[in-house]
Amino acid sequence: MDKLIVTIAPTGNVPTKKLNPYTVTTTAEIVNDLKICEALGASVAHLHIRDELENPTSDRQLFGKLLDDIKREDIKMITQLSTGARGGENTIDYRSQMLDLNCEMASLSTGSSNFPTAINGNSPELIEALATKMIQNHIKPEIEIFDSAMIRNAEYLVKKGILKPDLHFNLVMNVPGSIAGTPKNLMFLIESLPKNATFSVSGIGKSQIQMLTMSILMGGHVRTGLEDVLHQDGTYASNASLVKQVVTIAHALKRDIATPDEARRILNL
Repeated sequence: MDKLIVTIAPTGNVPTKKLNPYTVTTTAEIVNDLKICEALGASVAHLHIRDELENPTSDRQLFGKLLDDIKREDIKMITQLSTGARGGENTIDYRSQMLDLNCEMASLSTGSSNFPTAINGNSPELIEALATKMIQNHIKPEIEIFDSAMIRNAEYLVKKGILKPDLHFNLVMNVPGSIAGTPKNLMFLIESLPKNATFSVSGIGKSQIQMLTMSILMGGHVRTGLEDVLHQDGTYASNASLVKQVVTIAHALKRDIATPDEARRILNL
């Protein structure tokens, strides 16, 4: 069994300091948390950015500054940029604008689904355009799965020659409006993955511990962070406390933690 890759998602499009005072929104705050989480065992940074009003954005310049600051601080983690639908305008040019930057991975949703108050809209044209630009720029997609049909569509894109066959998936469990975070559902998704694919699991909210523990046991990898979980043990979570929790579970299950360079080998970067 491969060593465990721990992805940290330090901030998403939803968390605010009102919802959780440990929420990070500025570049400096994100970079500081990444340094702490790397020391604790995280090897991949799943990155969102905010504008000066702390609203979600896909602004290329802001992503570029974040990547520059990560490099300047000598953070070794794999950088993975979000191209998600809640980062601003839902157009190809807007959502792909950061995909010529010096990152190693980017998120790619291969279908549409529902979020609690909005549509996670990903048209076939947009999906193919994002995937094509990633491959052209030697960026490996992390295929975000909110429902089972998205796995089938990823396989279809491989057959069309748009995606390469060494696929890496992130199974996003328990987003309201999408697939529920239950052991049965997670088993079904894992069993639906193509042969030789790698996968990680995100457990949103209360589903996190159960979903991530299952992934660790089944040879998968995990994602944690304030994008996915705001509360922990009856109080506010922090990115550091969430990484510590995952590493503790992994050690109890006798699963070693991958370094950033080991994660690169596992993911074939």
